[in-house]
Amino acid sequence: MSLRPLTPQERADALHKAAAARLARAAAKERLKSGELSIAELLSAGETDEAIARMRVVELLEALPGIGHVRAAAIMDRIGIAASRRVRGLGIHQRRALVDFIDEK
Repeated sequence: MSLRPLTPQERADALHKAAAARLARAAAKERLKSGELSIAELLSAGETDEAIARMRVVELLEALPGIGHVRAAAIMDRIGIAASRRVRGLGIHQRRALVDFIDEK
C-alpha cells in the first residue's frame, strides 16, 4: 500500500516540522552536554515533547561528555536497552536504571 503523493504545501509543511524537531533535539543534546539539563529532566521532557520523545537513546548518551558510540552501546547493553530504542519507548525500569547508572558515574 503506497501513500498518496503530498501536495507541494504539505511537503513544505512536513519539511519545516522535521527541521524544527531536529533543532529541538540538537538544543536538548547541547544543554545535556553543557550540564544545564540532566538525564532525568530530559526523559521527563520526552513525555510531553514529541521531538525529544523521538530521540534515540544512543544519541542521548553520546551527547554526554566522555561517552562515545562504543561506551554508549556498552551502557545500553548493560542496562538492557535495545540499540534502536527511542526515549518514548523506554520502560519505567529502563528509565530508572539509566538515570541511576549515569548518576553513579
